[in-house]
Amino acid sequence: MNKLLFFALMLCTAGLFAQTAPQNWWDLDRTDDTFPGVSAQKAHNYLKGKKAQDVVVAVIDSGVDIEHEDLKDIIWNNPGEIAGNGIDDDNNGYVDDVHGWNFIGGKDGRNVNYENLEVVRLYNTYKAKYNNRNRDGLSKAEKAEFDLFKEYEKVIEDKKSEMGPQAGQIIGMMNMIDGVVKEIGKKPTDITASDIEALTSDDQGTNAVKQMVARATAQGGSFADFYDGIEGYASYLKQTIEYNYNPDFDARDIVGDNPGNLDDRNYGNNDVEGPDAMHGTHVAGIIAAVRDNNVGMNGVGGPSVKIMSIRTVPNGDERDKDVANAIRYAVDNGASVINMSFGKGQSPYKKAVDAAMKYAEKNDVLLVHAAGNDGKMLTLKNHYPNDTYEGKKKTVKTWIEVGAATPDYGDGLAAGFSNYNSKYVDVFAPGAQIYSTVPDDGYSNLQGTSMAAPMVAGIAALLRSYFPDLKATQVREIILESAIPASLMVTKPGSEEMVDFSELSTTGGLANAYTAVKLAELTKGKKKKVAKRDESLMMFK
Repeated sequence: MNKLLFFALMLCTAGLFAQTAPQNWWDLDRTDDTFPGVSAQKAHNYLKGKKAQDVVVAVIDSGVDIEHEDLKDIIWNNPGEIAGNGIDDDNNGYVDDVHGWNFIGGKDGRNVNYENLEVVRLYNTYKAKYNNRNRDGLSKAEKAEFDLFKEYEKVIEDKKSEMGPQAGQIIGMMNMIDGVVKEIGKKPTDITASDIEALTSDDQGTNAVKQMVARATAQGGSFADFYDGIEGYASYLKQTIEYNYNPDFDARDIVGDNPGNLDDRNYGNNDVEGPDAMHGTHVAGIIAAVRDNNVGMNGVGGPSVKIMSIRTVPNGDERDKDVANAIRYAVDNGASVINMSFGKGQSPYKKAVDAAMKYAEKNDVLLVHAAGNDGKMLTLKNHYPNDTYEGKKKTVKTWIEVGAATPDYGDGLAAGFSNYNSKYVDVFAPGAQIYSTVPDDGYSNLQGTSMAAPMVAGIAALLRSYFPDLKATQVREIILESAIPASLMVTKPGSEEMVDFSELSTTGGLANAYTAVKLAELTKGKKKKVAKRDESLMMFK
């Protein structure tokens, strides 16, 4: 989650992205409204008056604020559990799991917030075996592990060398900004660009802040956006050094389990929000925030979608054991769609995750996963989890991998941070400047493929709600078949090279709720096959 969350929190700030689109651009329709959204509003207008049934979407993430004003009415309630009685009423192995479960919490109520990255955990594993040993005399297999030990050691040392000076600079900058805030005497959210411009001072720090704010607000943002961006980056640097890349930091004692014991499933607690639910709450809002209630924003999925929160992803890398157990929990407790807006670069227990994904497929559950925010070509070796079983060519038939698009229907359509691959990324969806729910009844713009995946999960939930006879494999195929082709030359993410948008994913298109609904109607009644799209449905010419 570390990279996903960093991009999501950082790219939203003024000075990094100008506010060039309406807050609800991703809900809109390219033909009717000029913005390349998922046409959710158009889909819901079309479905008005039609019968829908409840659908549960599991959000495997950092946690969800289940009391948020725009989410509280769509939170899943476990029908077999009595809240607060300390008894596992439904005998599923989890006590008082009324709204989901927290696999990164302890039985004493404490919760993991920060965590190592997987590279650090692997380094520690190999260090215990190879520290102070010489490569000579090792077996071939041991030499391979020794080389990985040294490789991971270098990654950690390089990252500390890189981030240390940055941390000093940014924290120093934050101190200057806080000094300016104190001088003005207002909360950062109440300070305007005019307040900053009106400051007169001979202090170099104050004048430096004035210049930075002037540049940021000239691009359409506010001082609050600027402040949040710098504060977020300072926190990110501190988190990276002190926790993510710190081999001496170990948070797992909070959970109290053995993370290498993959047969252990009954651990954690029922706190589905946790200490930092920003990311998960934002994702949940995109999927299913109450529509047309004159509060906040509208989720893609609609009124019949219920959110199950499964807290699994810390500020650091999620553990394979927790991901596998989260998927199984979702399946066993009635979820028909699972959103997974997380990813990492190594997966030591991939087979356990593979087995859980196979379990989901067998039980007709759709898995929607974010492609990642490294601005690079996604492969089966650089981003986990993925849809291909370890050591095999076989893939999960109910998996959708999602890249991120922007509101710019031009050469900037593919978000610069988004991963891509014409073979392993299935479709793109809005993932830049996404306004959605955040904790404490708040709303904010965040960005990342973390935001694009729930767009597709919301479409999937919409289909499974209004067309309940469709199988997960059919829903997947409908979403991909109905994706709107974008015949554009775009800047390839992470580079300045121009490529055809069709080269970035298997569909070469943008997920769309309206065309998916229309195709679902044509498919209705078919046992396995999906109707071929009618080109008259393709709106983006």
